[in-house]
Amino acid sequence: MTMEMVHPASVLLDAQGGALRLPVCDHYSGVEVRMRKSLQLQAEMLQEFGTCVFDVTLDCEDGAPVGQEAAHAKLVAELANGAAAGTRVAARVHAVDHAHFQADMDIIAGGAAHKLCHIMIPKVESVDDVLMAEEALQRASGKRIPLHVLIESPAAVQQAFEIASHPAVQSISFGLMDFVSAHGGAIPASAMTAQGQFEHPLVVRAKLEIAAACHAHGKVPSHCVVTEFKNPQALQACAQKASRELGYTRMWSIHPDQIRPILRAFAPADDEVRQAAQILTAAAVQNWAPISLDGVLHDRASYRYFWQLLERAHQTGLTLPDAVQPWFAPKFNN
Repeated sequence: MTMEMVHPASVLLDAQGGALRLPVCDHYSGVEVRMRKSLQLQAEMLQEFGTCVFDVTLDCEDGAPVGQEAAHAKLVAELANGAAAGTRVAARVHAVDHAHFQADMDIIAGGAAHKLCHIMIPKVESVDDVLMAEEALQRASGKRIPLHVLIESPAAVQQAFEIASHPAVQSISFGLMDFVSAHGGAIPASAMTAQGQFEHPLVVRAKLEIAAACHAHGKVPSHCVVTEFKNPQALQACAQKASRELGYTRMWSIHPDQIRPILRAFAPADDEVRQAAQILTAAAVQNWAPISLDGVLHDRASYRYFWQLLERAHQTGLTLPDAVQPWFAPKFNN
């Protein structure tokens, strides 16, 4: 069949297609016992879903005890090197103006570059910080590893489009707590809560600016944390708002109990998956020419949307209809 020979991504994901796909959840941990448990959980869920449904980012910025930065970085490199095959492990290093930034890069990228899916750079203020990170990475390993950046200030938000345009940047995250604190009390503390972060105009504006910048340059916008980790209902509501209202395709987790609610919130509904599979299999039979289905015309503009929906279903561990499973087989994804 035609659908088995021609992969939708090769037909549909042009310059406007946003071809970059990452797991919808990025789980952060920095204390040794939690880092080890996070990696164990990731390996277990890889077996459960048959695909890696979340990244684990090992944290040197907030995880490293003061004065023990080098030892912590060595631990992160060791854990990354020991991660199970098929998993995705990253590291958050210190900010580029921190005294231990280059040492983080030397130890982690220099010792575990082949195992890292990306490196997170916090407190990025401008594209100049990205350039510094890229140079440090080259000095440390000579390899190209995708950079994820964390925007945490009003000035950085203003630079979001330029930052997103840099080829090394794969994703931009929003740092809610630092962003609120950077306003000198002009934004109330309630804006850091699960509900308040979707109500204060300056916070919402910053989130929208970052999402728009990422989509303009084919990068992945990653939504900020929800600190009320014992309230899964609040977490899932936030994730749904981030995904369905603000354009985010990825979100941070800071507690293992947040991972599955994020996956559920970012996953498409079962009826959406069935509709997407029906439309795309019909289109594939027609060699991606326009089709009419249930009285609605579809062409490559809508096919692209439905393909991206199927990709998100796969990323979030949903069982796909039999007809489209060959598109996600290893022969197409190597």
